[in-house]
Amino acid sequence: MADPKGFLTTGREVAETRPVTERLKDWNEVYVPGSLLPIISKQAGRCMDCGIPFCHNGCPLGNLIPEWNDYAYREDWSAASERLHATNNFPEFTGRLCPAPCEAACVLGINQPAVTIKNVEVSIIDKAWDSGDVTPQPPERLSGKTVAVIGSGPAGLAAAQQLTRAGHTVAVYERADRIGGLLRYGIPEFKMEKVHINRRIEQMRAEGTKFRTEVEIGRDIDAAKLRRRYDAVVIAAGATLSRDLPVPGRELNGIHFAMEYLPLANKVQEGDFVAPPITAAGKHVVVIGGGDTGADCVGTAHRQGAASVTQLEIMPRPGDDRPTGQPWPTFPMLYKVTSAHEEGGERVYSVSTTHFEGDEDGNVQFLHLIEVEFKGGKLEQKPGTERKIPAQLVTLAMGFTGTDQANGLVSQFGLELDERGNVARDADFATNVNGVYVAGDAGRGQSLIVWAIAEGRSAARGVDRFLTGASELPAPIRPTDRALTA
Repeated sequence: MADPKGFLTTGREVAETRPVTERLKDWNEVYVPGSLLPIISKQAGRCMDCGIPFCHNGCPLGNLIPEWNDYAYREDWSAASERLHATNNFPEFTGRLCPAPCEAACVLGINQPAVTIKNVEVSIIDKAWDSGDVTPQPPERLSGKTVAVIGSGPAGLAAAQQLTRAGHTVAVYERADRIGGLLRYGIPEFKMEKVHINRRIEQMRAEGTKFRTEVEIGRDIDAAKLRRRYDAVVIAAGATLSRDLPVPGRELNGIHFAMEYLPLANKVQEGDFVAPPITAAGKHVVVIGGGDTGADCVGTAHRQGAASVTQLEIMPRPGDDRPTGQPWPTFPMLYKVTSAHEEGGERVYSVSTTHFEGDEDGNVQFLHLIEVEFKGGKLEQKPGTERKIPAQLVTLAMGFTGTDQANGLVSQFGLELDERGNVARDADFATNVNGVYVAGDAGRGQSLIVWAIAEGRSAARGVDRFLTGASELPAPIRPTDRALTA
């Protein structure tokens, strides 16, 4: 193990963030560069090597957390990187973006602050890139089999890298103009700078993976024709249909889905625009939805110079401590203050939007809301609590409902859907169409980045076995696996 007394003698320390006044002036990541390395070895030493590491249970990738904690404690960064990559293709993504269910399941967390697993992870991988330990791993020989991967988010990229390394010739199709899916255009730069995606893409290109951008399967290429062109297909198109808010006034100008708003801000950072076509500058902004996507909208609005930012959530405010109904090692619903929330704005809980009010030109000006409460498992409005707040830009960040079917991908393949509208699959991640597999949110529904990567890795094994009759690729999860709940 690492330090046998580390969890007794060392307190939890996390990454240091830059001052709010400084980071609001740019789009760089909010953390102080290099602030983790002076403290991270001692933080890794807090790992108990507890014998039954429930952090493994919390992480669907099955990350070998006690092992790379031990190497990080000893500052053997090369060995730590090897152990990290043994289960995770893209630890620099998860180390920045994952909400860390592994920390919620940390045994130390039963009665002390958990090990800073996420910070250790990102320190190891950043050190590995800096020292040249991350190199292309091309296959020793080619199988002669071809695979098309539809979608370049974390699930698609993981499947593509695994299958390329297994010797298959893989082409990734992405309908956007750049590779990365929601990693590229859904995650703001201040949460993850896109250099981390770019260098992984270059690694994958060097390994042999091909990339095709601005090609939407179903519209630009018929899905049935794609199937005939390749020996196998992996659908990793995500669950990109945003949940709408059908209330009076929804048609007013200035009301947008989060995934209409956030990509434009990222395109400014890519150099496509001088200023985004949709901007919060000088406006009263309301974000509907209290999750991570909503927080991304909050931070983006701050950097664009919003006059005010208000985030609405229909659920009650979570508590500061683990609820009794969500015992360790489940992932608890806690009040979370993200870096975006540190930067200002108001958060309003237990409210529901009744309608929008606009001006004579059809632009939204006000949002009308009412307080709500749950009674007998039902959501009820509280009479007399109606009010309106200024709203000149509204972003809808209420989650996603399923895979896009309007582009013809589902119908052209002839795919069967499950009862939740996701693409149905068997134990090998195979759909009802021979040789067509599905991974990530397209099959699971909206989920976390660690589940997407785990799905991509597992689906790759199913494809490899389909193509060759056997596979040595790892499959960390089954399609039916779900996070542990009480």
